[in-house]
Amino acid sequence: MTRLIRFNKPYDVLSQFTDRGTETTRATLSSFIDMPGVYPAGRLDRDSEGLLLLTDDGRLQARIADPKFKLPKTYLVQVEGEPDAAALDLLRTGVQLKDGPTRPAQAERIDAPALWPRDPPIRYRASIPDCWVKLTIREGRNRQVRRMTAAVGHPTLRLVRWSIGEWSIADLPSGEWRVV
Repeated sequence: MTRLIRFNKPYDVLSQFTDRGTETTRATLSSFIDMPGVYPAGRLDRDSEGLLLLTDDGRLQARIADPKFKLPKTYLVQVEGEPDAAALDLLRTGVQLKDGPTRPAQAERIDAPALWPRDPPIRYRASIPDCWVKLTIREGRNRQVRRMTAAVGHPTLRLVRWSIGEWSIADLPSGEWRVV
C-alpha cells in the first residue's frame, strides 16, 4: 500500500534525510520524520518553509515532482515593497528569467496570513514596506518563485509553500507531519 506524508517543513531544514559534505550539522528530514522508506517528491529550499510531500511510491513521486504533469503549487510569499497591478500582471503572463520565460502564474495580493513565527524572523526595514502575494505556478525550476518576484522588482522575504495539487498544510503546524 502506498504511503504519502504531508510535512510542514520549517525554515532552515534540508529537504533530505542526511547532510553529507559539510562540517556543520544542519537539520534534515530525519530530525522530524521517523518513517523508513519514504522520500521527498520534489524539493523545498532550505530557506523556504511549508508543504513537502514524501512517499514510498516512485511513480507517485514522479507524478508529484515532474513539471510535465503541471501539478499546481501555491505559495504565500512575503515580498519587499508593494507590487502594483503591472508587477502582478507580469507574474500572470510569465516572467523572463535567465533560463527562459516562465509559464503564466496565478498571482494576487493577499492580507498577511496567520502563520507560525519564523525562526529567525525576517529582517524588517522601517523604510521599506512589505506585503504578501499568493502565487500559483505549474512548473518547478530552481528557486523559481524567488527569481520571479525579484524579476518584477519585489525580492522575496519569506516563502511558504501552501499547497501542491489537492494537498495543503492548512491544518498542519510547522515541523509536524501526517500520513494522507
